[in-house]
Amino acid sequence: MENKTFATAINCMDGRVQVPVVKWIKSEFPVDFVDMITEPGPNKILAENKDTHMIESIKKRVEISVHKHHSKLIVVTGHCDCAGNPVEEDIQKAQILDAIKVIELWGFSVEIIGLWIDKNWEAQKLN
Repeated sequence: MENKTFATAINCMDGRVQVPVVKWIKSEFPVDFVDMITEPGPNKILAENKDTHMIESIKKRVEISVHKHHSKLIVVTGHCDCAGNPVEEDIQKAQILDAIKVIELWGFSVEIIGLWIDKNWEAQKLN
């Protein structure tokens, strides 16, 4: 796997969003692979920053991606029609931005961006 590049996606477990997220990341960044860290409604989990067990689990998986796969990018996502976070689009987008702030506190020296997956399953960068 030498010379292969990685990005990290903290993404909803919903199978509908996996392909759009990977497709967008690979179209915008020169990476070979995207490590997927999935949870139902991860933007909410991270934005609320309350469930310490879940937060530590996500953080540990990001750490593996960044330190072992040398990922230089972390993408936090949210999407329409999310069963794990069934709130309005504007709330989810705000949660994505709050989640980025939480991840920034983890101290990884990588770019962190937010991605919204709309009702047409197309990705839009938020920040």
